[in-house]
Amino acid sequence: MAETIRLVVNGVPHELDVEPRRMLVQVLREDLDLTGTHVGCDTTQCGACTVHVDGVAVKSCTMLAVQADGSSVATIEGLAGDGGLHPLQTAFWEKHGLQCGFCTPGMIMVAADLLASNADPSDTEIRHALEGNFCRCTGYQNIVAAIREAASTIQAGAGAPAGQA
Repeated sequence: MAETIRLVVNGVPHELDVEPRRMLVQVLREDLDLTGTHVGCDTTQCGACTVHVDGVAVKSCTMLAVQADGSSVATIEGLAGDGGLHPLQTAFWEKHGLQCGFCTPGMIMVAADLLASNADPSDTEIRHALEGNFCRCTGYQNIVAAIREAASTIQAGAGAPAGQA
């Protein structure tokens, strides 16, 4: 039996009928065609599915879609806004914080959550924030450098789009 849920995803309101057992990541990818949110493990171990729900980074592979009813959800597709890249996206590109790119959306969403609460994190704080996200390609050094670069860019006034971190 389907339940009706209402979500605002990347600023766009949606009303969807979903089975109560469906995960938020499935609704985002399969119903809304927002495939930037990746499924890597289905157990919250890898972090590739990280999105923001009401401004907080969550792993959408273990959150039921019905739990997000009435919430505002932001995915990697909605991070940039206004056609330009978010400073985190630019920094990941410029600092080579990605290789295969599979983990990148989750890494960026976790980093955005971190920078929303800590505008100038230390390398230790960045690494701690990333603990729940796995990258099998980069060795993390360039990811940390990218997040530091984005923090500097945001502090210098190139800032994140309104409402984003």
